[in-house]
Amino acid sequence: MKILIVGEIIAGPGRRTVNRFLPDIIKTHSPDLVIANAENMSGGRGITEGNIQEMQNTGINYFTGGDHIFWREGTDDIIDNLPVIRPANYPEGTPGKGFVELDTGKTGKVLLINLMGRTSFSSTFSYLDDPFRKVDDILEQTEDTKYSAIIVDFHAESTSEKMAMGFYLDGRVTAVVGSHTHVPTCDNMVLPKGTLYVTDVGMTGIVDSVLGVNKDIIIRLFKTARNQRFEWESAGRRAFRSVLLNTEDITIERIDKLI
Repeated sequence: MKILIVGEIIAGPGRRTVNRFLPDIIKTHSPDLVIANAENMSGGRGITEGNIQEMQNTGINYFTGGDHIFWREGTDDIIDNLPVIRPANYPEGTPGKGFVELDTGKTGKVLLINLMGRTSFSSTFSYLDDPFRKVDDILEQTEDTKYSAIIVDFHAESTSEKMAMGFYLDGRVTAVVGSHTHVPTCDNMVLPKGTLYVTDVGMTGIVDSVLGVNKDIIIRLFKTARNQRFEWESAGRRAFRSVLLNTEDITIERIDKLI
């Protein structure tokens, strides 16, 4: 089975980049499943039903989230009806679901899990449940089902927390892919017990920016130590970031494009 994981899609430029590259990548590599992180897809933060549909039309099958998934008003009311999961370790009663079973047909079922780290986030997210114990609960709940692959999107700031999760799940899941920092890492590898791992897939959007935000604004923030109104960059070089998982060859390959 081949599964393509697309890095966080950042606002309109990110969506245009997906439209530019993804159809050809699908044609070339023929993935059985395409997954993307959508938490910053609409206006730089959050999701809309229309943008989800737009990205589905390019070939993305399902979406994961993170700390901005509920940013836009009304998301609580629509998330249960969208092909989107949010971090499973949000408190009980949060709208949406944290994991989903996807049936790819002849290649079997895939369990997709979304988790969020707790290190280096704002105090708001200190109320999240422990992601390590939460993933144990999910794997226990689903242990009677035979999956062709189990994929975990771990949305976390700290590289140490991501690597710890990778080794914690090594041999128990097919892949642990990191998201959130918007910076792609080159440590794609197979862990000792066979789990595919990368610390961060990176972002799909404008690279002539600071993580997607207008660079002058962020430079001013660092120089003045004063709050700034963020504006997402709209011009510059655009990058498509992704990793291709192959469960038969047990490989994880970066597929990155720049325009």
